[in-house]
Amino acid sequence: MSSRKNDKKSEQDATNGDDLRRATDWVLNDEMFADVEVHGNARWKNAGVASVVRLAMFWMWSPESSLVEAASDSIKTVTKVFGSAAVRSYQRLTNALQRYGDQIKPKLTSRLHELMEQSDEAALRTGIWLALAIDGSRLNVPRTYRNEQQFCKKKSKSKKKGKKRGRHANRKHAPTHKKKHYDPQPVGPQMWLTLIWSIGQQLPWCWKTGPSYSSERHHVMEMLETEEFPENTLFCGDAGFVGYDFWRAIHDREHKFLVRVGGNVRLLKKLGWYAHERDGTVYCWPDSAMKKKQPPLVLRLIHFRTARNDNIYLVTNVLNQRLLSGSLAQRIYRQRWGIEVQFRSFKQTFERTKLRCRTPEQATVELDWSLFSLWILQLLAYKEQTSLREPTEKTSIAAILRIIRQMMRHAMEPRPAKESLARQLADALVDTYKRTSKKKSRNYPRRKEEPATGKPIILPATQEHKEKLKIGFAATAA
Repeated sequence: MSSRKNDKKSEQDATNGDDLRRATDWVLNDEMFADVEVHGNARWKNAGVASVVRLAMFWMWSPESSLVEAASDSIKTVTKVFGSAAVRSYQRLTNALQRYGDQIKPKLTSRLHELMEQSDEAALRTGIWLALAIDGSRLNVPRTYRNEQQFCKKKSKSKKKGKKRGRHANRKHAPTHKKKHYDPQPVGPQMWLTLIWSIGQQLPWCWKTGPSYSSERHHVMEMLETEEFPENTLFCGDAGFVGYDFWRAIHDREHKFLVRVGGNVRLLKKLGWYAHERDGTVYCWPDSAMKKKQPPLVLRLIHFRTARNDNIYLVTNVLNQRLLSGSLAQRIYRQRWGIEVQFRSFKQTFERTKLRCRTPEQATVELDWSLFSLWILQLLAYKEQTSLREPTEKTSIAAILRIIRQMMRHAMEPRPAKESLARQLADALVDTYKRTSKKKSRNYPRRKEEPATGKPIILPATQEHKEKLKIGFAATAA
C-alpha cells in the first residue's frame, strides 16, 4: 500500500526533465557504444559516447534557427536535465560527431531497428515481407565555395571546335530581340538524400547522402553492400528504380523488389527460359546483358487501376502468387506514398529544406543527425501510440515537435500527471476531419504537370533471342 502511495507522490512531483530523461534512456545506453574507440585526449571520454549522442539529439530538437545558438540551448537543457553536458561548445560537438560518426551511426541504427521490432513486431511486416520504400530528394545548402566544390556538378572541360570564319564574319547583323525577363541563374549547391523507409511502421530504416548529381539507384546498390537487411525484405520503388543492373543487384542478394514500370522499360515475353511461364511472366534481358552473357531476369507483371482510372504496372521477382498476391502488391505500392510524406515532414515541418552548415563535412553531420533525431522522436511517439491503440492513425510530426520543444523549454518545471510526455505523445495524431474544399490553389502557374508513366514495352521474344539463350546458357529454368 505504501509503495503505491510513493509511486503516486513521485508521479505528482515529476518534472518535464524527468520525462525527457526516461525517454532518452530508453533509446541510449553506454553499452551500445562500448566498441567505439575514442581518442585518449578527448575531454568527454569519461562522460561516454551516449552523452554526446544525447546532446546531438537535443541540438537538433532545439527550435533555434542558428546552429550555434541551438547548440548553446541544448547544452543548457542537457545540463539541467542530466546534471552535466559532455561538451560545452558547438565546435567540440560537431568535431566529435564528425570524427566518430562512422563508428556511432551503425550502432545507433541497429539499436533503433531493435526498438522498432520491440515496439510492434507485427506491424513491421506486411504479410511475410519487410516492405521498404525507396526514394530520393534534394536539400539546399549555403552557397559557399567549399559547398559548391563538393556538391555541384563539375563543368565539362571539353571545348567544341569552332567553325572557320568566313569572309562575312565581321559584318554587322541586325540586333535580335531577347526576352528581358529571362535571366537564368545557376542551380545552387544541393545534397542528395536517398532514403529507405519502413512501410509497415512508417519510420526511416537507413539512408545515404551525396552530391546533387548522385544516382539514387547507385545509392541503394551501395547500401545493399554496406547494410544488413533481414530475410524476406521487399524493396518498393517508383518508376525511377528500373534497370537490369539495379534489379540484378537486389536479386543476387536474395532480396525481392516491387517496382513500377512504364514506357521507359522494355520487357520480353515467351522466351522459354522459365519452366512455369504464365500470362504475367516477363523477362528483363537488354542487349547489353545479352552481349555480356548475363542471364535473363524472370519477373512477374502486375496490373491494376487506381480510383482515377489510371493504369499502374508493377514488376516483381516474387514469382509465387501465394507469397505476393496482386491485392497485397497493390496495397504495398499504395502505402509507398508515405515516404513522400516523410520527405515533406522532414523538409517543411522539421525545417530542413535548406541546411545551415557552410562546409561539406558539417553539412553532412547536420543532415545525418537531423534524420536520427526525427527518427527517434517518431519512434518514441509510435511506442506510446501502439501501447494504447491499433497503429491505424498517423503520427503528427508537428505535434511531437511542439511537445518535445515545450518540455525542453520548461525542463525543470513540475507537470501535471495527465500531461506526461508519454500521454502527450500518445495523442499526437494527425487530424481526422474530412476536407470539404480543394487543396489545390486557384492560381498556381508554376505547377508542372508530370508526364504519364505509360505502359511498358512488352515484345515477344524473337528467334534470335532464343538462339542466343541456347548458346549462352543451358535450356533450364533460372
